[in-house]
Amino acid sequence: MTNPRILLLGGHGKVSLLLTPKLVSRSWDVVSVIRNPDQKNAILEAGKRGPGKIEVLVESLEDVKSVGDASAILEKTKPDWVVWSAGAGGKGGKERTYAIDRDTCTYFIRSSLASPTIKKFLLVSALSCRRSRASWWDENSWSTVRKVNEEIMPDYYKAKLAADETITVLGEEKKGFGYIVLRPGNLSDDPESGRIVLGKTPARGQVTRGDVAEVAARLLEKDGVRGWFDLLGGESDLGSEVDRVVKEGVDSREGESLDVMKENLKL
Repeated sequence: MTNPRILLLGGHGKVSLLLTPKLVSRSWDVVSVIRNPDQKNAILEAGKRGPGKIEVLVESLEDVKSVGDASAILEKTKPDWVVWSAGAGGKGGKERTYAIDRDTCTYFIRSSLASPTIKKFLLVSALSCRRSRASWWDENSWSTVRKVNEEIMPDYYKAKLAADETITVLGEEKKGFGYIVLRPGNLSDDPESGRIVLGKTPARGQVTRGDVAEVAARLLEKDGVRGWFDLLGGESDLGSEVDRVVKEGVDSREGESLDVMKENLKL
């Protein structure tokens, strides 16, 4: 698809504001969803260079309470691809985290997969969200990850994991659907570096938001991409690393049980 129309959910987030110009620069059209109309100018500024078109839709994701609500937004915007880069951001307590990071995200996943015209869904998640120790992590690294997931940020972990697993199970069931779960480590506001490690990464580390945005755009522009993609800052050239991981079919989901995911599907 040479000129896709993309629905960007969480359009005023830091990653989204960096992603928007990268999308329109590829001649892709973007509909950026924001909650606060005061944010509109920032979105238009981010997308002003084109050549793709930028539109703004003011809708609160907190008002999306069902698959039907999500489907109504999809029908209004008519995207070919969907990008989820939204979240509660730790504001509003655990109830809001579950409501947005798990429930609303899941509504959009299900409605997108039910659509005959939406072909890709990129979900920005988090590297630490998995049930089992990755085979390329040592026990000390896994112990640290478990401490974060179980003691420090348990609700965030459960909410994000539920969304990751929903799109994985349903995406695997739909032939040809491009589900991309991009799972960066700790996010930094440092300048985009163009140096990363993608796929089988260490368990902990940082990556710039600019590099996350660039990897997202490059994964979207490739055909046939699906799976989990863990991402950290590293030593490899970003473009070469994306090419390598896609060519080799590296999937960071390796070791996670699809059967267990099916048993734990929420909503």
